[in-house]
Amino acid sequence: MSMIDIYTHIMPERFFTELTNTSAKLGNIGGRMRNVKPLHDLDVRFRLMDGAGAGYQQVISLPNPPLEDVCGAADARRLAAIGNDGMAELCAKHPDRFPAFAATISMLDIDGALAEIDRAVTQLGARGIQIFTNVAGRPLDLPEYEPIFAAMARHDLPIWMHPARTADMTDYESEAKSRYEMWWCFGWPYETSVAMTRIVFSGLLDRYPALNIITHHCGGMVPYFDGRVGPGLDVLGSRTLDEDYSGVLKGLKRPHMEYFHRFYGDTAMFGASTGLHSGLKFFGADHVVFSTDSPFAPIKETIAALDDLDLNAEQRAKILSGNARRLLKI
Repeated sequence: MSMIDIYTHIMPERFFTELTNTSAKLGNIGGRMRNVKPLHDLDVRFRLMDGAGAGYQQVISLPNPPLEDVCGAADARRLAAIGNDGMAELCAKHPDRFPAFAATISMLDIDGALAEIDRAVTQLGARGIQIFTNVAGRPLDLPEYEPIFAAMARHDLPIWMHPARTADMTDYESEAKSRYEMWWCFGWPYETSVAMTRIVFSGLLDRYPALNIITHHCGGMVPYFDGRVGPGLDVLGSRTLDEDYSGVLKGLKRPHMEYFHRFYGDTAMFGASTGLHSGLKFFGADHVVFSTDSPFAPIKETIAALDDLDLNAEQRAKILSGNARRLLKI
């Protein structure tokens, strides 16, 4: 059966070289990335892909960290273009392996980002863009970032939304850093959930009703806390004394929970099956897309977790490739 792994990461050689030569803020991330062989070694990557079975393909995107966190505006714009050129070249050279890529942009320079979106989509063949859940600590629903969402609505292509959080965002006020990698384990799902909520409450999905956003790791916390997100936020503002939220829900065209169901959740859950049951029930088979987060997470175990869902043939076909083909127009 055809399988389109819609959210995987790759590091084109020139991009990695330019990034490490440019960014003093990269620290030891570059070394860690280099140790993940399938991220840059195609021979290793292809052997890993072959192990998934016939018909397995990957949609590629650049990995963490966000360019906005490690570069200035000019360098980030240049590196985004280099990364997109590299991914486009890989897709052209290996179309049977990589049928599409999600372009990267730098949201430090909105005019530059808009130009790169148009170039990547119309000239390089990108099937959407990847953004992160915050822009160097700034929320996505700020008015200055709205042109990015408008551009993707105009192109009628999806946005891949990747969580971004580091150990610098501490868990306790008394500590300087997050410990035990909780910034990643629980912080990333929290980041995704907050970004989704801010997008909903800002009215972005009313202004761009055809916009499609793919949330990494199956919608973060939202499917598992649907009661808190739904009925719990029906009384938005009742717990807050210093801000007036009374107009937020009234300003939306539909009940707020309907917007959360419009997001797409991917299956990149590190092989976990219990979370996928919640994600599938919340988003429905039409809004779940197959993803492993390779090479940072396992392929075979993710497929096995899908097997545990007891999907019928139609649901399985949609999740494994049909929804991706529809979203990406491939």
